[in-house]
Amino acid sequence: MIDILARIPVDALRVFETAARLLSFTRAAEALGMTQAAVSWRIRDLEQRLDRPLFVRGTRQVSLTPEGERLATAAIEAMTLLRRAVADVVEADQGVLAITTLQTLATQWLATRLGSFQLDNPDLAVRVDTSPTLSMLGADGLDVALRFGSGQWAGLESRFLMPAVFTPLCSPAMRNRLDLQTPADLKRAHLVGEPREWAAWFAAAEVSPADTAPPPRLTADNQAMEVAAALGDQGVALGSPILYAREIERGLLVRPFEQTVALAEGYWICYPPARRLTPKIARFRDWLLDTARADPAVVAGARLAGREVGQIGG
Repeated sequence: MIDILARIPVDALRVFETAARLLSFTRAAEALGMTQAAVSWRIRDLEQRLDRPLFVRGTRQVSLTPEGERLATAAIEAMTLLRRAVADVVEADQGVLAITTLQTLATQWLATRLGSFQLDNPDLAVRVDTSPTLSMLGADGLDVALRFGSGQWAGLESRFLMPAVFTPLCSPAMRNRLDLQTPADLKRAHLVGEPREWAAWFAAAEVSPADTAPPPRLTADNQAMEVAAALGDQGVALGSPILYAREIERGLLVRPFEQTVALAEGYWICYPPARRLTPKIARFRDWLLDTARADPAVVAGARLAGREVGQIGG
């Protein structure tokens, strides 16, 4: 059976419902942001498709025909239900902010600060996803992403959050046991981390290649696991003095040497350009960047990397 609505434009029914409810083409045009001529044309087109008049047109007013009254009753009820359903969906969406982020960034930096955002925005519930899958945002219900990279992702606007900086980290006991006096002394250590990052750090510390340590004996797919090995007194890891500022401050980790190296990549907040003004996204973005600017470790790292918090990627 053919759906009779298939041959009737939904927009024509919306225009008809508004005109029938207000009993005025002029007021309907104002409510819909259209011209009176456009309203009149759409209603005339609907009447032609139905092959019957829906309005009696007077000199200064219109009234409904019996057929028009019957259709208006159903149209007003249907549009009222549809508006209510759309409002419920939109309000539900606006009430939840879904963030996808990297595990280490989430646990070491974001989670310890997110409470202040929730206190300032009690109308928003926050959902954090740390799946390694690269989300396209929007289609999977996620609003914003905190990503690591160059700041260039197709279809997304990105703002610089913080640099990727690293320095050797170890337990106080490990530092004392190895008697670390110069960077070259690390060749005696059990190194944890990416070989290319260690090579970059040794070069910055002016340790000649011939004097560098053997290749790291442990690497992991995230910084949290590598630094956990250092916390467990299992070696010396390369870690971020930004993300592990609390552990350093509490003496759980020490920096045997102050030399810090910045990668070309960094951490960015990303979202679809068309949604940059969506209230919940704008509020979170502004809060996040302000929070990063207030973090001395982030500011120092950004200066080292030659970047500025909040700069647009691309």
